[in-house]
Amino acid sequence: MSRFLIVWLVALLLSPLAVLADGSRIKTDQVEAELLVHAPDGVRAGKTVWFGLLIKHRPHWHSYWKNPGDSGLPTRLAWELPDGLQVGVINWPVPQRLPIGPMVNYGYEGEVLLTSAVSVAESFNPGSRDVVLQADWLVCKEVCIPESGRFTIKLSAQPEVAHGRLFDAAKAALPIEHNPGATGRFEPSGFLAVPIRDLPPSWAQRSVQVFPEDAGVFDHAAVALQEWSARDLTVQVPLSAQRSESPESIHLVLRSTDKSGRVEGLRVRVGVSGPWPAVIEGGALPSAEHARAALPPAAAETSIWVALLLAFGGGLLLNLMPCVFPVLSLKVLGFASHQESRRQLRIGGFAYTAGVVLSFVALAGLLLLLRASGSQLGWGFQLQSPEFVAALAVLFTVIGLNLLGLLQFGAVLPGNLAAVRAKNPALDSALTGVLAVAVASPCTAPFMGVALGVALTQPAPQALAVFASLGVGMAAPYLAATLWPGVGRLLPRPGVWMQHFKMLMAFPMFATVVWLVWVLGQQVGIDGVAALLGVLLALALLAWVWSTRDFGPRSGPLFRAASLLLCAATLVWALPALREQSAAPTSQVASGEWQPWSPEAVQQALERGQPVFVDFTAAWCVTCQFNKRGALANPEVVADFKSKGVVLLRADWTRRDPAISQELNRLGRSGVPVYLLMKPGASAPQLLPEILSPAVLREALAN
Repeated sequence: MSRFLIVWLVALLLSPLAVLADGSRIKTDQVEAELLVHAPDGVRAGKTVWFGLLIKHRPHWHSYWKNPGDSGLPTRLAWELPDGLQVGVINWPVPQRLPIGPMVNYGYEGEVLLTSAVSVAESFNPGSRDVVLQADWLVCKEVCIPESGRFTIKLSAQPEVAHGRLFDAAKAALPIEHNPGATGRFEPSGFLAVPIRDLPPSWAQRSVQVFPEDAGVFDHAAVALQEWSARDLTVQVPLSAQRSESPESIHLVLRSTDKSGRVEGLRVRVGVSGPWPAVIEGGALPSAEHARAALPPAAAETSIWVALLLAFGGGLLLNLMPCVFPVLSLKVLGFASHQESRRQLRIGGFAYTAGVVLSFVALAGLLLLLRASGSQLGWGFQLQSPEFVAALAVLFTVIGLNLLGLLQFGAVLPGNLAAVRAKNPALDSALTGVLAVAVASPCTAPFMGVALGVALTQPAPQALAVFASLGVGMAAPYLAATLWPGVGRLLPRPGVWMQHFKMLMAFPMFATVVWLVWVLGQQVGIDGVAALLGVLLALALLAWVWSTRDFGPRSGPLFRAASLLLCAATLVWALPALREQSAAPTSQVASGEWQPWSPEAVQQALERGQPVFVDFTAAWCVTCQFNKRGALANPEVVADFKSKGVVLLRADWTRRDPAISQELNRLGRSGVPVYLLMKPGASAPQLLPEILSPAVLREALAN
């Protein structure tokens, strides 16, 4: 608590804007604060009266919870009460996470009412009496301003219900006490694991945020891991490397939202079994895993300018990746068909570049926003969603049918939309850039591992600049071709060959669909694959019916309506299967000598004196699959693994896994593949290149 006192005193000395006001209400440039009373039965002996400090924050300003997190100070209330009144503790509503750079604070934005229950004794004189509150709070935006208010309000014996709705809302915002018998245990990886049993049925499988009430114990910026089993939840709360407290019990507040978006909270008292891990000088935790966790990532050594250069180069190389080739084939086809119109080519080139760059920036902005809100996500996160993978498969199927001439967009789209598309070819080019980014982002890791890791640790403007540089690099070859007339002379003249080339390009589209169906199977199982294939079959029928003009004037509308109904019914049938998880998550499936990764498995192997090799992979990562079937399956490499007694662990990131995301972030990486070799007693792990070769692996093992 001394840290809080020092911060408070320094802030008071430095800030000329501290407020001291009298009355029941004060107003500053940052907040409006008011002392309220709620006495539905009047202020009489044996009854409960409620006092509350209402704080209305200006937009983007906030004050703090009882545990403010990495910085800040909690609001403090000091009461001067007449004889016969006894005030209770502050009732703190469920807080929210307030990320500030690499730190995370806990507090409130908007409007918050901090209430306290007041008991009335027999000795209380029911006449009109004064209640005085001295309140101190810290309000922050880019800067923090300590403010104070001295509030006075008169009590009478009459009921006071004018603010009843506010007090009812404040009561509903409080966390509900639950499961007082929970006992936490310490994990070797530096977490306190807490099993929470018999949660309300409505909470099952929800995403939960964890707020420790105790300061000086936990790492607030790290996200607590969570694992559901029916109505039981186990959360793993990361301990702070600078821990200063070792309480016998702690309180955790769990925050979640229901289907309507309403915030709900549970408060859990947790006993701590066994002694707390020792903290040695400097805050380092004495274990091999903690020594490894304290290692500065390689990304920390990479400057933002190097990251921008790497991003541009990685964007250039993206054009050679197989996951991008189907989309680029569309651009080659368009380039050949418009080479006579230099103006049209230039417009298309700039539109495609804008689509690519803006899509990379938008996707990166969404990722940064989700990470700031507490989600453990990495680059390529969109392909961890089965619904997104299925939507891409549908889109590529439609494009393939169009290239084969089996589906004409002009015949399917309403007349006005078809006309807009025909009159705005630049829009088509921009949307092609959007599509290219959607499928290209998972392929960036082999060339962008360090650069993306740097980007996601930088302030938002620098981070977005790295992703914009990636987009410029990807679009640069096509943009240069549209601006350089000599490129057009290298291509054959438009003719019959273009029609054959167009139809040939349908097959890379269908090959991409095969890959996406396989990825979906890794995520949701065989039932999900069958559901997606059913959707694609219904879509093909819909395309044939709507593109055929041989139906009669009466049967045509009937066939089209029937095909629409069939497609809609197939979607309704398929969606549940596309959302369900397969019985055994991919991250838990062992293959041959490979075992599923976990921090505990790493720690146990190192303590036994065995080296560890970790493969961070995903089904949707093309480079991962290339390495898995190439260098990692090489007989000489496999023999070296066995002779050295290496424990092989596979961290499968095909579906979202907060533990894997957190480990990648700690390593300074934001995507896969990542390959890690750890040796017992070594002070640092060895990060291997993203594109493996047998020679690289064998050399690393030999050393």
